[in-house]
Amino acid sequence: MFDTDIDILHDRLVGSVRTFFRDAGREKAVVGLSGGIDSAVVLALAVRALGKDNVHALLMPSPYSTLHSVTDAVELAENLDVRYNIVPIEGVFNRFTKEMDDLFDGETKRITIENLQARIRGVILMAYTNQTGSLLLNTSNKSEVAMGYGTLYGDLTGALMVLADVYKLQVYSLANYINKEGTVIPYSIITKEPSAELSENQKDSDTLPVYSVLDPILHSIFEEGKNEEELIACGADRNLINRIHHMMNSVKFKVHQLPQMIQTGDHPLLPKEKCLNYPL
Repeated sequence: MFDTDIDILHDRLVGSVRTFFRDAGREKAVVGLSGGIDSAVVLALAVRALGKDNVHALLMPSPYSTLHSVTDAVELAENLDVRYNIVPIEGVFNRFTKEMDDLFDGETKRITIENLQARIRGVILMAYTNQTGSLLLNTSNKSEVAMGYGTLYGDLTGALMVLADVYKLQVYSLANYINKEGTVIPYSIITKEPSAELSENQKDSDTLPVYSVLDPILHSIFEEGKNEEELIACGADRNLINRIHHMMNSVKFKVHQLPQMIQTGDHPLLPKEKCLNYPL
């Protein structure tokens, strides 16, 4: 399902990024590079769309970032021959949390700590765009956006959401397609378990159903228009379907605050006025 016409998907994304920048009268992009699959694919697509000299990567490790994620991100940037900077956020993060101790009576919630890291990174990325006149490319994918797995004013920030109409499984297919003539995206990025790395040993599967289960269900909902009872009649677990629908409904408020996205199919998540559907 998610490997179909991956070459067409790749070309649409590259062409749409190029057209978006042309229409905006801009040349340069910045990408927040985490060492994960989504930012890796967006960086590679941006280089193909704009050229390596017009793309800059910022690596912003926090206290919870693993060493292998940093080294993977550096390897990717060097494979693509793009300029990059490493901007550790631990110092800013520690100052923020110290200042909030009194406000929260010394009991800062885990979700607050996690979202704070994402928002610090968003501030740095947007400051970079102000300083350089570049535009920030967002790296969230359709699976995450549908489930609200992202931080407003943090990792959901950007001028353009490149992958917001691309499911997570399709992101892996894009990575393999990008690597078809040689390693661009390090193999370790493609094979590692997905994680936002915002807390100790965090994994996406702590919060979301595994993508191999989630993506076909989301596809059935959005592309095929199936309702809960139809999904259950097809063999889906009722509790899982109820969980997915509850998560989707509880985060609808985020959708209206998201940047424009590249539309790759007939059923994007964002309202039509926020979707860019450039012809190939």
